Amino acid sequence: MASKRRNKEGVVGYAFLSPILVFYAIFLLLPLAFSLYLSFNKWGGFDLAEMKWVGLHNYKDILTGDSTFLHPILTNTFLFAFGTVAISFFCALFVSYTITRLRFEGFWRTLYFLPTVTTVVAIGNIWLYMYNPTNGLINEILSWFGIATVNFLDNPDIALGSIIVVGGWLGIGSSMLILTAGLKGIPDDFYEAATLEGAGVWPIFRRITLPLLKPSILFVLITSFIGGLQSYTLTMVMTKNGGPGNATNVGGLEMYLQAFSFGNWGTASAMAFVLFVCIFAITVVQLAFFKQGGVESY
Repeated sequence: MASKRRNKEGVVGYAFLSPILVFYAIFLLLPLAFSLYLSFNKWGGFDLAEMKWVGLHNYKDILTGDSTFLHPILTNTFLFAFGTVAISFFCALFVSYTITRLRFEGFWRTLYFLPTVTTVVAIGNIWLYMYNPTNGLINEILSWFGIATVNFLDNPDIALGSIIVVGGWLGIGSSMLILTAGLKGIPDDFYEAATLEGAGVWPIFRRITLPLLKPSILFVLITSFIGGLQSYTLTMVMTKNGGPGNATNVGGLEMYLQAFSFGNWGTASAMAFVLFVCIFAITVVQLAFFKQGGVESY
């Protein structure tokens, strides 16, 4: 009798879940399966009858030694992800640790979070003006100190770094919000006990704050890395096509160009799944690293 009741409850539960399951099947599972199939085909994006099976040809094209996808595009993608995460994480950690000890904490939290809710297109255009070599704000400030004009986005040696700075600055707000919530969850009793024992600011931060903040740090790093590896909008806004040359081109932008500009939908899908494997591998490494460090809940 109890077994029948549980089965009936299970059926009712799945009935309530069915709308969202259908939604995910239509808008997630089916496109995922189609894109995987597409990665083994050559297709221009219009007539399905013109789709031609090519097997692993698309993967061979993008993974050969002379492929621009491996270098510099995939290299740029990892540099962009690691650079933006490093900037946003360390700045957010400092900001969150500081504002939790200031008056009007809500005001400061809102102020730092505002860029996050601003569209990437707007942010990119503002920084385009700031990087402008003729009348940009940054070059104007440099000229006050007698420093020559810098072509931030036209110099292949510094163009990617210039965009990484913008991406890192843009990510501070969301990381700060999560880290601030994590800091709020640490009981004050630990700090009071450490202060009574005569511990200084740095020992308290290193031995109490960081260990208890690890779940929040793990979440921030994983989501930030995934976002950084998938990002392409900022690069598109600031450089249009990943220029100069391929100096700022990243995986997401190359997929967009291959599919919508060149009509190589099979190549773009193959690139997407290669990038998926990279993201999955990095996420697994992060989880394993933090699990060894004591974050067992993940």
